[in-house]
Amino acid sequence: MPVPPTDRVAVVTGAGSGIGRAVAVELAAGGWRLVLAGRREAPLHETARLAGEAAGRTTDDAPDAPAVVPTDVTDPAAVDALFAAAVDRFGRVDLLFNNAGTFGTAATVDELDVAEWRAVVDLNLTGAFLCARAAFRQMRAQHPQGGRIINNGSISAHVPRPHSIAYTATKHAVTGLTKSLSLDGRPYRIACGQIDVGNAATELTAAMGSGVRQADGRIAVEPTMDVADVARTVRHMAELPPEANVQFATVMATAMPYIGRG
Repeated sequence: MPVPPTDRVAVVTGAGSGIGRAVAVELAAGGWRLVLAGRREAPLHETARLAGEAAGRTTDDAPDAPAVVPTDVTDPAAVDALFAAAVDRFGRVDLLFNNAGTFGTAATVDELDVAEWRAVVDLNLTGAFLCARAAFRQMRAQHPQGGRIINNGSISAHVPRPHSIAYTATKHAVTGLTKSLSLDGRPYRIACGQIDVGNAATELTAAMGSGVRQADGRIAVEPTMDVADVARTVRHMAELPPEANVQFATVMATAMPYIGRG
C-alpha cells in the first residue's frame, strides 16, 4: 500500500530506465517527492507515470507529482540547473541517488579508443562527481541541514569483467568518491553510501540470458535477479535516520559468478 506523501525529496539520475526507474517507483511508494533526471525526456515521463501509480496518485499535475528534468549529467551547468529545479519545485533535497552510467564498449586496453574511454569516465565518474557536488552544496546550505547521497557502484567496483577497463576503472573510482563524500559530509549531517549491484535484470543486462564472456574466455549464461530487490535496498538505505548509514551494500544474484571471480 502506498505511504502518504512526505516532505522528503529525492533526485534520481538515470531515472528513465533500469535501476533508476525501479528506485524511483519504490521511493514513490514510500511517499518520497521525486525529481527525475536523464538524457531522454519521454522515458522520464513514463517513469513519472509509474511512480504516480505506485504512490496512488490520480493526476500528473498534483503538487507532489514527480518533476521531470532532462539532464546531461556530464554538463556542469545542466547539473546545477537540475538541482535548482529541485529546490524551486520542492524546497530542498534530502537524497541523491547517483545512478547515471554506461558500460561503454567492450575492448582490451590496446583496442579501446581514447574517445570511448573519455565518454565512460565523463558519465560514470565526472557525472557522479558533478551531481554529488551539487547535492552536497544544497544539503549543506538548507535548513534543516543535511541529507544523503547513495552512489551506484557495481560488482565491478571490486572485481572486473573481461574487456571492461573503462567501466571497471570508473567504478573503482566511485568507491573513492563515496569514501571522500562520507568524510567531508560528517560536519554537515550529509551521509554517503554505495550500493554495488550484480546482475539485476534490466535492459543493460539482457545479454546475461544468452551468455557473456567469463574470465577463462568461455561464454556462459549468468543468473540475474529482480531489479525490484535493488530498489528495496536503496529505499532501506535512504530511509535510515541521519545517525545511521549503510556505507557499502552488495546486492547480487545469489548464484552469479562473483565469489571466486577473477
